[in-house]
Amino acid sequence: MGALPMGVDRMVFMASKTPIPAPVAPKVRPKDDDGGSVVLERRTQKTKPPQMYQVVMLNDDYTPMEFVVVVIQEFFNKDRETATQIMLKIHLDGRGVCGIYSRDVAATKVEQVQQAAREAGHPLQCVSEPVE
Repeated sequence: MGALPMGVDRMVFMASKTPIPAPVAPKVRPKDDDGGSVVLERRTQKTKPPQMYQVVMLNDDYTPMEFVVVVIQEFFNKDRETATQIMLKIHLDGRGVCGIYSRDVAATKVEQVQQAAREAGHPLQCVSEPVE
């Protein structure tokens, strides 16, 4: 070992195992070579977007319309006019879509709405279902 510069301590490292060399990519011959070689082609993987779920609020004869509007505003970030339109759709059609989210977010929204309804003493129901 040679001399170290002044102020540099000598460090000794010990390994418990012999390092394994990194894998080497197979060598590929050019396509115009007729030597019977195999040509590897890279395939790009296509991933699907995650399944989306719609949060649907169901109509009942007991929950006040104003409460439904406030819940839609609070948990689905809708303005008062949009929340009122969704509430009327729920009232007239029996159900209305409040938003479309990933599965986990939709499940959280359903739980938040149902908990708020329970705390207020209303039987409001909310479900999530896959978007087709």
